[in-house]
Amino acid sequence: MEDLSFASASQIAGRVASRSVTALQVVEACLGRIAVHDRSLNSFLNVMIDQALDAARRVDDAVRAGRPPGPLTGVPVAVKDIIDVAGIPTTAGAHPRFHVVPHEDAPVVARLRAAGAVIVGKTGLHEFAYGVTNANPHTGSVRNPWDRTRSPGGSSGGSAAAVAAGFCAAALGSDTGGSIRIPASLCGVTGLKPTYGVVSTAGVVPLSWALDHIGPLTRTALDAGLLLSVLAAAPQPAGEIGRGIAGLRIGIPRHFFWQHLDPAVEASCGQALAVLAEHGAAILDVVIPHAADAGAAATLILSAEASAYHERRLREHGEAYGEDVRVRLDRGLFVSAVDYVLAQRARTFLTHEFIQTLSDIDVLVTPATIAPAAPLEDSHQAAASLAMSLEYTRFTNPFNLTGLPALSVPCGFTAKGLPIGLQIAGRPFDEATVLRVGHAYQETTDWHLRHPPL
Repeated sequence: MEDLSFASASQIAGRVASRSVTALQVVEACLGRIAVHDRSLNSFLNVMIDQALDAARRVDDAVRAGRPPGPLTGVPVAVKDIIDVAGIPTTAGAHPRFHVVPHEDAPVVARLRAAGAVIVGKTGLHEFAYGVTNANPHTGSVRNPWDRTRSPGGSSGGSAAAVAAGFCAAALGSDTGGSIRIPASLCGVTGLKPTYGVVSTAGVVPLSWALDHIGPLTRTALDAGLLLSVLAAAPQPAGEIGRGIAGLRIGIPRHFFWQHLDPAVEASCGQALAVLAEHGAAILDVVIPHAADAGAAATLILSAEASAYHERRLREHGEAYGEDVRVRLDRGLFVSAVDYVLAQRARTFLTHEFIQTLSDIDVLVTPATIAPAAPLEDSHQAAASLAMSLEYTRFTNPFNLTGLPALSVPCGFTAKGLPIGLQIAGRPFDEATVLRVGHAYQETTDWHLRHPPL
């Protein structure tokens, strides 16, 4: 069953629906792999063994009765542990004082189940999703499958590591400043942040109401589109993903987004542009005049809203927070109402500026992160964690602020074997074109097919 461990979601669904393999066999293979290898990665906080096996048997019963449940029939999916799964503790990677047991699934989980997916467990994260390293004093650090001494990125690091390691075919993550795309980039998988509001955040522990997004981490852009078609509140034109990109206009915002890069990141992302050009896309330099201001506005909004959500808990149980998250929350209490309103005004201005730029092109392409995965030992102190957040969210934060859809796809490796990601962003509600570019790139490259030797 080794081939199933790294099969795509669409491949697994097709094989289970055609009865060439059973959902139970797929899930047993995943659970066996988790049992052997996750001891060294710590990607799961809760492996739902009995529930997953029971769900797989129900899928197989439906298939035998001639009623395959849907487009994710028998696909093993993991869920970031800020998303409610009925009867399973939602820990948010936090102190046990803050754990809750929900009585019903979050809407995104209900949609996955209705489409035939099998939930195999809940994945680790940066405490309360407030950080990019996944160094966590309560649950231990998630480790990067490509190098266990390094961070997987965060905050959805457990979800990205689980997909990269072959523990599941897809996973759900959340993305407030880059928390899907950063770990996707650092772990060598595909991660999609949809347009703000396209996927429900109900039943999800909030970080910032204005910036939170839910989206999939998968092996391929095609799978990301498949998951989005299940998760989204509105139908998605999935058929457009395979149309090719000849004639598409790809904008390269070299100012800010292509500056101060790690040399390996710059080289790999530059080579990716050449591949897109070979597919017939027009590569055009563009300027987004105030892009450098997006990070500051997003940070102010996030700081104020996160502290507003945690204010009572912080006041009553401040000692239960890890140092780096507590420092962030304390700082957020001092953001003034004037600064918050000005940041929201900046958000409106910058959203208009980005959309105006996209009126003349089809997508923007940038590196996903400024550098590959950092050593975990560098991320445990609060000051280091804060500095890494500013560095690793540099290219992702603007698309949370503006709410535009953005995708990270693997585009290379460093000399030390660390993955590198390429970011593709598009117009509001135009995930189809974003995924189309990602799929075209993956059609003639094999970075997304490589997996770590565990």
